[in-house]
Amino acid sequence: MTAIFAETALLTSGWKADVRVAFAADGQIETVQAGAARRANDHAVPILLPALSNLHSHTFQRAMAGLAERRGPSGRDSFWTWREIMYRFLDLLDPDDIEAIAAFAFMEMQEAGFSAVAEFHYLHNRPGGASYADRGELAARLAAAAETTGIGLTLLPVHYRQGGVDGRPLKGGQLRFSNDLETFGELVARCEAIVGAASADTGLGLAPHSLRAVPVSDLAEIAGWKPDLPLHMHIAEQEAELAETQEILGARPMEWLLANHDVTQRWCLIHCTHMNPAETEGLACTRAVAGLCPVTEANLGDGIFDGERYLESGGRLGIGSDSNIAISTIGELRQLDYSQRLRDRARVVLAEPGGSAGRKLYDLASAGGTQALGRSAGSIEIGKWADLVAVDPARAGLHGVSGDMMLDAYVFAGSQACVTDLWSAGRHVVRESRHVARDAIAARYKSRLTSIMDRL
Repeated sequence: MTAIFAETALLTSGWKADVRVAFAADGQIETVQAGAARRANDHAVPILLPALSNLHSHTFQRAMAGLAERRGPSGRDSFWTWREIMYRFLDLLDPDDIEAIAAFAFMEMQEAGFSAVAEFHYLHNRPGGASYADRGELAARLAAAAETTGIGLTLLPVHYRQGGVDGRPLKGGQLRFSNDLETFGELVARCEAIVGAASADTGLGLAPHSLRAVPVSDLAEIAGWKPDLPLHMHIAEQEAELAETQEILGARPMEWLLANHDVTQRWCLIHCTHMNPAETEGLACTRAVAGLCPVTEANLGDGIFDGERYLESGGRLGIGSDSNIAISTIGELRQLDYSQRLRDRARVVLAEPGGSAGRKLYDLASAGGTQALGRSAGSIEIGKWADLVAVDPARAGLHGVSGDMMLDAYVFAGSQACVTDLWSAGRHVVRESRHVARDAIAARYKSRLTSIMDRL
């Protein structure tokens, strides 16, 4: 048994003092006691929270950070111009690069307070589109990176078949994503084997990329596969996507999806940026998760999610680091909240009357993230994975705060230095704000990134 003693902890029953949490070698919580006495071998922390799950990541893009911030020579830069840079970059990457980048990104996630991640894995093939001898070569590299870092992983193999809603063929960098239904089925089977050989908390999901990349007939078939698994999909991200979907399918993306599929709580819809009020309220009623990536959405100039209407309708949401240009749990929550304030010219838009914005955001992200990953975590209670994070707001000069006010201070005025410890399914991988394998992971990443830059 491993035990943590927290001066204060956020339990399902609220804030409690002198909390002792014990878990066994399998990483599942066995006892939770408030008002407990500290024992000699307990790991003592000031504040203990359920750690968040990162519901949307493309780890290879971590190595692009800072490389796509120069304005183009003409026209207006957008998601679409950024995407062309990304396609050229990914053609430089080999399996060793991809594993090293993933391990570095996973490590940074844990140091930021994420205990688990859903990796939206669409990079399957060699440059030019030829498959590896092992169809799951790159999926296996991601699983290896997760084992190296100890992060909880939900692997999401992505189906990507066409270049637009009109069915135009893939070209250029997109060829590394390419599958048809038969080869995607083979990939899913290979990923099942990879997950089966990994840590017990490793999970699997399915990810038809988007309406622009997946024919509607393929989406209908994949949605019927393995109905107990999470199903993730990009939707309503870009205005050009809305126009093309309207022209080809006769409806807006979210409108079409809600009318043609039984969207349930297994679904996680990524971005959901451009929805009208009826779509926003309709999605909220499905009990699916809106997977928001506010830092990436701001970086790409995507737009602003209608958070107030969605939450008033009972919607569920979680956060993801997506392009991983700046990995931060509180950075994502802060960006989400501030986007609403800037749009509405009002303060504390997402909290309930009289309520705490920090607590509301953290609770939403905790519940929505674990639902999206299909992970038994998100709260400090018996039987859940010990996905836990210890924070110390005093490290950011935030003294004398407690309870929900502490979460307000942490989310809106804290820094990454506040994260002192993190456990992923009981694996104590961050200690004193530093991943236990940081030196080796960072050295390998630096070596591979230097090689990549030489190839640019």
